Amino acid sequence: MSIEKKLIAVFGATGNQGGSVVRALKENGQFKVRALSRDPVNYKGIADEVVAADLDQPETLTAALEDVHGVFLVTNFWQEGTDEIKQATAAIQAAKAAGINHLIWSTLPNVEAISGGKFKVPQFTGKAKIDTIVKDAGFSRYTFVVPPAYYQNFSGPIGPQKQQDGSFGWVLPIDPSVRCFHLGDINELGNIVAGAFAHPVETGDGAYLPLVGDFLSFNDLTSVLNQLGHQFSVVQVPREVYADFFPGADALAETLAYYEAYTYLGPGSHEAEITLANKIAGKMPTTFASWARANFQFSDDASSD
Repeated sequence: MSIEKKLIAVFGATGNQGGSVVRALKENGQFKVRALSRDPVNYKGIADEVVAADLDQPETLTAALEDVHGVFLVTNFWQEGTDEIKQATAAIQAAKAAGINHLIWSTLPNVEAISGGKFKVPQFTGKAKIDTIVKDAGFSRYTFVVPPAYYQNFSGPIGPQKQQDGSFGWVLPIDPSVRCFHLGDINELGNIVAGAFAHPVETGDGAYLPLVGDFLSFNDLTSVLNQLGHQFSVVQVPREVYADFFPGADALAETLAYYEAYTYLGPGSHEAEITLANKIAGKMPTTFASWARANFQFSDDASSD
């Protein structure tokens, strides 16, 4: 007699994090996967089923979470008009009402608390403030996963740019020798989430599980890429200079200044959390060097537009 698999509902199933979670849960084989999407008709993923759910329409969440054992919840700060606390609260309340056993929330450090208000990084702090809502909801099991700075960003939105002398690289408002970036392949976050659902006793009492494939300075990162044959450089400039480079530059400078002062994950040792995350994932995360060898893409032509 076959045992019916427990059903996991995945918010953001079409995004980087949610898509990774769906793939890892399917690969794990212990669970049935329900993708939650605002546009289920156009869902092209590998989930066992897809159900309509919109975090901005709480009335859609009741049916979406029916018969569900566990929920992976993520919100998107960068989506225009998003109120992450409102969205997450609606999802958490709906999950509790549905009798969800295990909720996993994708969070980030509370920068304002860590820095005593010196730095304001709302895309981090807004998520951190939801942690308390999760803790107070009364779930039998709850877990926090912490995504890294994506490797993918370094051949994308924050990839090398053409400099005035014709070379390529980065101009930054931080000391490039300071090791402060907790990095990872975002496609591997799902391994930790699937592992947490599969090991609730080890993870379901509020464990924080960061994905960290590498911990590097910008000089380290550049060195890795140059060993692959590139000739990238890093130049430090004052923040007030950097702030005029492009719209949003000052906000990025604020984020980088937080990293430089406290690291991406914040002060203190995170070794125990990282070790547990890797243990329950069942595999070590990919290092930046390994990822770059297989995936880093750079075109002089594309970068000179």
